[in-house]
Amino acid sequence: MIKANDGPFKRALDRTKYATRYPEHDPEAERRIAASHLIELNARLEENGWLFKPRPTLADYAILPFVRQFAHIDRAWFDAQDWPNLIAWLDHFLESDAFGEIMFKYEPWTDNDPPVWFGRAP
Repeated sequence: MIKANDGPFKRALDRTKYATRYPEHDPEAERRIAASHLIELNARLEENGWLFKPRPTLADYAILPFVRQFAHIDRAWFDAQDWPNLIAWLDHFLESDAFGEIMFKYEPWTDNDPPVWFGRAP
């Protein structure tokens, strides 16, 4: 599953998100390729809310950031799709304390600021 995510899905994600870098590819066709992978994830999530077990596994944490990245290309479009399990899975991750800790937003640093030690939220 991680291999499929890091291969065809990631390629389609990049060609959708960074369409100007890939002018030879149709971003709408690439979005459909990515969506086909997300439809499969949605079906897998139906049973217990996680990809493999009734708890998160390495696969969930490896794939979630890429789904987040894809969703944020056009969140309104993403939320309008018929993949309620995927949306709930992503939102659960985005609203978690763990996500807030690992995705802490730092202010831009300037020359006169004290050092910032990444990995430790202030």
